[in-house]
This record gives sequence, C-alpha cells and structure tokens, in this order.
Amino acid sequence: MTRAASLRAASIEQQVNALLERMTLEEKIGQMSQVNAAGGHVPAHLREAVRGGRIGSVLNEVDVTTVNELQRLAVEESRLGIPLLVGRDVIHGFKTVFPIPIGQASSWDPTLVSTGARIAADEAAAHGVNWTFAPMIDIARDPRWGRVAESLGEDPYLAGVLGAAMVRGFQGDDLADRGSIAACAKHFAGYGASESGRDYNSTNIPENELRNVYLPPFKAAVDAGVATLMTSFSDLDGVPATANTFLLRDVLRDEWRSDALVVSDWESIRQLAVHGFTEDDRDSAYQAANAGVDMEMASTTYADHLASLVHDKRISMQQVDTAVRNVLRVKFRLGLFDEPYTDPAAFLPAANDAHLQAAYDAAVASAVLLKNDDWALPLHADQLGTIAVIGPLADDPYEQLGTWVFDGDASHSRTVLRALRERIGDRADVAYARGVATTRSRGHDDFAEAVALAERADVAVLVLGEEAILSGEAHCRADITLPGAQEALLKAVAATGTKVILVLMTGRPLALESAVRHAHAVLCVWHPGTMGGPAIADLLLGERAPSGKLPVTFPRVTGQIPIYYAHRNTGKPVTHESYVFIDDIEARAPQVSVGNTSFHLDTAFTPLYPFGHGLSYSHVEYEHLWTSTAVLRMNGSLTIGVDVVNVGPRDTTEIVQLYVRDLVGDITRPVRELKAFTRVSLARGERRQVEFTLTPRDLAFFGRAHRLIVEPGRFHAWIGGSSATELRTEFVLVDDSTR
Repeated sequence: MTRAASLRAASIEQQVNALLERMTLEEKIGQMSQVNAAGGHVPAHLREAVRGGRIGSVLNEVDVTTVNELQRLAVEESRLGIPLLVGRDVIHGFKTVFPIPIGQASSWDPTLVSTGARIAADEAAAHGVNWTFAPMIDIARDPRWGRVAESLGEDPYLAGVLGAAMVRGFQGDDLADRGSIAACAKHFAGYGASESGRDYNSTNIPENELRNVYLPPFKAAVDAGVATLMTSFSDLDGVPATANTFLLRDVLRDEWRSDALVVSDWESIRQLAVHGFTEDDRDSAYQAANAGVDMEMASTTYADHLASLVHDKRISMQQVDTAVRNVLRVKFRLGLFDEPYTDPAAFLPAANDAHLQAAYDAAVASAVLLKNDDWALPLHADQLGTIAVIGPLADDPYEQLGTWVFDGDASHSRTVLRALRERIGDRADVAYARGVATTRSRGHDDFAEAVALAERADVAVLVLGEEAILSGEAHCRADITLPGAQEALLKAVAATGTKVILVLMTGRPLALESAVRHAHAVLCVWHPGTMGGPAIADLLLGERAPSGKLPVTFPRVTGQIPIYYAHRNTGKPVTHESYVFIDDIEARAPQVSVGNTSFHLDTAFTPLYPFGHGLSYSHVEYEHLWTSTAVLRMNGSLTIGVDVVNVGPRDTTEIVQLYVRDLVGDITRPVRELKAFTRVSLARGERRQVEFTLTPRDLAFFGRAHRLIVEPGRFHAWIGGSSATELRTEFVLVDDSTR
C-alpha cells in the first residue's frame, strides 16, 4: 500500500469511528439491513424507513430518478445523513450483455474479463447502482448444477485469476471513481459442491479439500481488494454458511485479515431455521450476527430481533459495531458521502459502439471449437450455394443473452441468422427453419421443413442447446444431454448427407457423446450475449478464428459426473490396459478383484472433451520441453519452457498451459494441477519459445494439519494445449536446511 493509500485508509477509519459514536442502536441495526426496493417508485413505508435510518442498503432498483430520491431521503432527511448501498445482480453485463461467466472463462483472458466487468459497472453506475453481487467464484465440478453458468469453471487457479480480474474490473483503480462499483465474491463457501448438483443442497467437504480447492479463488478475490463477500445458501458439513464461524471468523477475518463487508444471500438468515440449525428467527439472527454476517439481505431478522439480543447480552455492542464499521467503510470507500447522487448525463450511453465491440470480442474469444473433422470449418461462402440455418436458438435475440440478465436489452442483440445474412450478402442463400419450437420441445412436427431445407443445402448449421431458463439459479438438470427432440433433429438432418455444423449455445457442459457423432464440427459458444450473432458468423466464415479452451470438463454421459481433470490417482488407477467395456465381458465370467481398477463398465474412463481442450483453424505442436535446472531449491526458482510451433495453414492464438503433479504428499495430491497459462499469438509457420517460472510457493498446499506447506520431493510437469497433454518433464524440490 502506498503512503497516500495508507493515509486515506486511516482517514476513512477515523470518519467511520466518528460516525459510529453518534449512532443509536436502532441506526446501527439499520445499517445492517438491506431491503428489496424494485418498482420504480418509493412507497410510503420505505420512505419512512430510510428517513428514520432503519435501512442501510436497497437492492434491485435501477430507475435512476428513484435511486436518487432514495439517496436524498437518506442523506438529507435522515438524522445522520448516511447514504445507501444500492445493489443489483450485474453478473455478465448490464444493458450490453457479455457471454455468461463460464463462457468468459473459456477465453482464459484476464484482460477481457476485466474489461467486461468494467463496462458492466459503468452502465450499472449510470442507473445509480453502486454494488454488484459478482463475481461468483464457486468451483463447479458438477454440470448438473444450474449455477455452473455463473461460475468460472472447475479449476481453483483459473477461477482465482479470472475472479480477481473481474473484481478489478468492477472496482477499478479506486472505488470512489465514477463508474466503479463494489464487487461481491460469492458464495462463501463451498456452494459448488452441492449434492447431486441441486441448488441450495448440502455440501460435505473435508477441510483439506475446502482449503485446496474451494477457498483459493476467494483468497485471490480478497487479495485483489474485493469490497464485499456473500454467504452461501448451503450448509458446510452440517453448519450453514450464513452461520459458519469457521468460514467467517477463523478464515476470513483471522487468517486472511479481510475487512470486507459480509452480506447474507437472499433471506438465508431466516432460512437457518428451515435448515434445522436454529429454532426461530430470533435464534437465526443471533447465529448469523455471532458468526459475522454484517448485513441481512431481504429478510428482517436483524431488524426484528437484534436489539433484544443486544439488550439480553447475547450479542455484544462490540459485535454490532464491528459489523457497522464494515458497512460504513464500504460507503466511504465508494465516495458516497461526497457524491451520493447519480447524474446519468455524466456517463456514456449504454450499448455504445465501444461497448458492443468489447462484447463482440468477448463472444469471439469465449467460443470453443470442440470438434472439426476434415476441416469442416471454416465455411467458404463463395463455394456454397445454400446454407441451411436450423434450430430454435438461431434467431432468438433474448435466449442468447443467457441467465441472470435482469437489465439486458434484447433489442440490442444480433442473432446468428441475422449476422450470417449480413455477412454473406448475395454470395449464397441463407435459408432458415426452426426445426423445433423450443429447446425443450419433444415433438417432431417441424422436422420435415428442416430436413427438406438441409437436403437442398450445401451445409447445415444447427444452433442447438439450452434456452437461458434451463441454467442459472435453481435450474438444475438430472440429465444433461441435449434437451427435448434436438438430438433427434440433429440426427435427421445428418441423415440427409449434408455437412452438419453444430453450434452449441448452452449454460453448462452437456453430455454429448451420442450427439456429436452426427456433426462434422462442433462450436461451443455458451450463451454469448448481445453480440453473439456477429461473433459466431465471423467464426463460422473464418473471418475470426476460435481460440477458446474449456474451463470445465465435458462428460460423455451424465453418469460420469463428477468428472474433472484434477482428480486423485487412487490406489487402483485405471489404465488403457486395465479398462474393460461391458460388451467385452464374457457370459458367466468369474468375479475377481485382482487387477481391477477404478472405472465404469458402460462408458469410457476419459471425458468427451477434457479441461483445457479447444481446437483452432490451424494446428499447434509442442516440442523440446526443458527446465533451467533439475533441482528447485526452497529459496530459488525454476524456469520451464517449450517450443510452440504453428504448423497449420493460418495464423492462430494458442493458450499454453502448465500442469504439475506432486508425486508424494502429506495428503494425496491431484494427478495434475494447473499452475500457469498464457495466450500466445502465432503467425503461420511461426515457432516461439514459451517460458514459465515456478517457485516453491507455487507448489504449496494445505496438508493434514490444515496448514500451508511446501514439501520436498519429485514433481512431474507438463506443458501443452490441454490437461490431456503428454509432453512431460520432471524436477526435484530440495530443502537444503534439512541436510
């Protein structure tokens, strides 16, 4: 921290303490209370509550005139003049909608992610919003869970890097700057491990798994200066996160020394009683406040019961003061005491050309080419007479926006069909058939039109997947194959013999083993946002090239879940030699255990597409993996490098990935862990040496004693284009002090 920043922080603490001394208990509890204020007007009860200092924050009001009126009531008519925090879910854009977070994570580009958050913050701030409930940095290893769409994937390192970038984008260099809004890292913690991939469900996570997998992205967000955190709806090993003193006190406050404001999720304090953790609302208020939840979202257990808990000495005034300090500190850092009102004229218009260009760039970088047999892509419009565009998502400006876009304006959206027609002009006929009414439709009534169109076309582009409503909060699926009759439509079109390109628009990884057999190429574009259509059209036509890589594993079938690259080896790891498929077992074969390994009989033991996978319109090879030394010392570093060669037909961008395995550990370690990555642009025929630096700190992990340790020993290291790369070297970590 610079001297100027240190002085400002000290000044803010003085102002917070001075204001706190003047506050009554009722006013303090008011600062700990957040209410829903959507509606575009200020009802009498809310007007009186704000005027009386009984509200510290509102959420979901985005009419700037109404927000300014609420701020006026708080600043000019309440006794102490404390401005309001104004919260809104600004998850992947405001008016200009960017790809859903799992899509942005496919770019593996922190700058792109930060830019998207910055634009979202600016557009939201123009409406009076000063607080967003993002990024969601739960590790997501079960794609049945609807909120995988909001996540940054399955890997702690990648999610941490991109989550920190998103925090910096929302908050800018200074929270007080115009266009900066407070970020909120959620859901603290372990929510991504919900049983069966069902939202709000229980999570059971051993502490070493919690510390090594689920907490690192939150630590990265805290290190990036995130202003707030939100508790999870779920319990953690039987203790709901909203009342979990281990998470909120031991880890967040004592270990990480964070002073971030902690807010509950929507009514999650009241739900403590529903969990069976508390007897009633009063007990719920006690447990949450005692654990360290500073502000209650939506429900009113604090407003109703906190004063009596203080009077009964169950909650101390010191605990209340600590919570209120955390709230006031954010308000001072945001500069709300100096400038509580919003002037929309001070901001650029939403969805302006620069914002749309950034959304386009993000949609291009987020697309992942999963399959491209015989160079089916890119298409060459000059060589095609008719392009059949088929599918319910090909011309739906709303559905491509994705989940959780309360303020997204579908009128700004440009669809795949529209964009293809604009790009191709009169060079070819772009004809359209919907095929099925929605992604969930089961009927085949509209197949005939689509099949007839495909029969007379040179190529069929099928835009299939999931509607936006099929992913996101509380939209979990037990079967993650293509919903409805879409796979049957795909098969019927493929039966015409026309070349088939599948554009997959989805909020989660899907189990596509049977579906992709019917497509020559598969381009996963997730829900790509406002500019999805032009981005997809340019990718299909080769004006832009795909460079995305998967931030999450695609299973072959739903029954493989959970399947992720950083699994442990087990004592009986499967090999190609030990694997047996169900059809290869002889009738009445003897039941034996010798030589058995860990796999399913009725599917392959590998995923359909591994973490880090993604093709391009060129071909990259990795050669000459080397290390600067075979021995890494505790006070030293090691450089590991590789030659990356573009041997394909055109320029490309490759995401180079470094993985490490600790062969022997205090606890068993994953078979591979991502430790570094970089985006590299390569001209056709170009060879470039890419280097990474490893230090002992990069190899640290939490051991059996739940402390961060670095152990001497042997390590394997790989560099390549996915987690399945086979180009490997090794090194030894040595601790000279033990000799």
